[in-house]
Amino acid sequence: MEQLGDEMGRMLRPGDLVVLTGPLGAGKTTLTRGIAQGLGVRGPVQSPTFVIARTHPSLVGGAPLVHVDAYRLGSPAELDDLDIDFEASVVIVEWGRGMVDGLRDTWWEVELDREWHGRGQDDACYGVAHEAELDADAPRLVTIRRRP
Repeated sequence: MEQLGDEMGRMLRPGDLVVLTGPLGAGKTTLTRGIAQGLGVRGPVQSPTFVIARTHPSLVGGAPLVHVDAYRLGSPAELDDLDIDFEASVVIVEWGRGMVDGLRDTWWEVELDREWHGRGQDDACYGVAHEAELDADAPRLVTIRRRP
């Protein structure tokens, strides 16, 4: 996921918005860590779950990375209230499906999915596996679309 993110980060430009969707442990933050590396921004990149958004300034004179976790946001209006400079930044929104409509005309949607092993996601029998049980090497299915 980091290698894919690094390649994406080298292609993203100011004004690009990337929405990451996928189950817990699918690699959203790991992908973002790679994007940050490709952009050349200051780290470390960690999940912004409790702070909602983190800005990582560029170390190479490029655009900053704004990393948002929309999981606890209730509406696109709450995302808009964060007053993010979408034009001058590369913005990554985890759990952002349905949250960016109306904020930008177009965006990249990246859907991540894990192989079904009953590990790292609902296994329909035993609930959600603990994070320590996630298999970091499990293959991922990545779908990238331009929206709308």
